[in-house]
Amino acid sequence: MTHDMTDDTAHNTTHDTTHHEADPSAPRAVPERYRTAVVAHVMVSDAPAALSFYRRAFGAVEDFRLDHPGGGVLHAEIRIAGAVLMLGDVSEGPFTAPTALGGTSTALHVFVPDVDALVRTAVSEGAELLQPPADQFHGDRTAILRDPFGHLWVFLTHMKDVPWSDLRPAASSFAPSKSRPAGGARPPRLPTPPTG
Repeated sequence: MTHDMTDDTAHNTTHDTTHHEADPSAPRAVPERYRTAVVAHVMVSDAPAALSFYRRAFGAVEDFRLDHPGGGVLHAEIRIAGAVLMLGDVSEGPFTAPTALGGTSTALHVFVPDVDALVRTAVSEGAELLQPPADQFHGDRTAILRDPFGHLWVFLTHMKDVPWSDLRPAASSFAPSKSRPAGGARPPRLPTPPTG
């Protein structure tokens, strides 16, 4: 289900232009490669509560919402730092919520202008901090959170461009911390390719 996102695109373009006019040599806080990606559609057990949480914790903007005649949310779309996310209440069909599964096999990656500020707000609103913000070898400052609805979030702020040729040796010397999300799995953190 889609709707007209023309205004969103215009908003994102304006943000990028302002950023580069201030310092054209600075790396983008949200790399262009990841501005347009597969749109996640997540299911939750209480979509109205999730929408409220995402607004408070992540600064989400609600673009579209279609309530179910029987109660709950059939479909909604929000933006977090310009990134679109679809969500709705669990209903009959192939979808279910992470809380019903006891975990999730996916993590939602979102680049934001200030990961530290977002984490402080999110934790104060009830998000579980799994990995505090830290500079990573791939050039991004990264944090991992779990929201109250069982979804894992990887928030990143891009700090510097790292050439692909430098990523493999950097990754080989990277020592992950002993603290990991439940189940021992660490959600992948994508390296950011050089721009241009």
